[in-house]
Amino acid sequence: MEELFVSRVRVKLLALFLTTQEDLLHVREIVRRVDEEINAVRRELQRMEKFGMVSSEWRANRRLYHFRKDYVFYRELLGLVIKDSGLGGAIVKNKAKIGRIKYAMMAMRFVTNKESSTEDVDLLVVGQIVLPELQSIVSDEQAKREAEINYSFMDEAEFNFRVKRRDPFILKVITQPKIMILGDEEEMLSGMKF
Repeated sequence: MEELFVSRVRVKLLALFLTTQEDLLHVREIVRRVDEEINAVRRELQRMEKFGMVSSEWRANRRLYHFRKDYVFYRELLGLVIKDSGLGGAIVKNKAKIGRIKYAMMAMRFVTNKESSTEDVDLLVVGQIVLPELQSIVSDEQAKREAEINYSFMDEAEFNFRVKRRDPFILKVITQPKIMILGDEEEMLSGMKF
């Protein structure tokens, strides 16, 4: 674990690598986006490569970096970054304004910037929701991404009813690969009998 959080630059690099849509990033681009000194960025990239977090390759005299999805803590780091930035971070920071949230989850496909169909749900929020607050947060993220976010919300009674009835929509949403933003996944799935 010591390899994970040793510096502010490392935290910024993790956030960049785990939220960017680009597969490969050049050092100068990384420096520009994290707004840190080039030597500090190079030092952290070397450490991260040593620990197996990132790998690099040379293309046309340029060294390009990407985060390794086979890194042992990839999914955990992705969860931490998603809860701290972007849509997930906005939900966590504004959870009191949004209402009493029991569960909030984002589809892994959405988190990793993969294409989705119109039937896919990117975000599900369960609880007593103040809809204008949730809509505002989602609208801000849609503007940043320049793409529509498919989201759904419901109160806890409706959610539990639909889970017990084995509603195909809710089963698809809660059994897909996801990141739990708020709430306990085990508790959420406990009402299901497989």
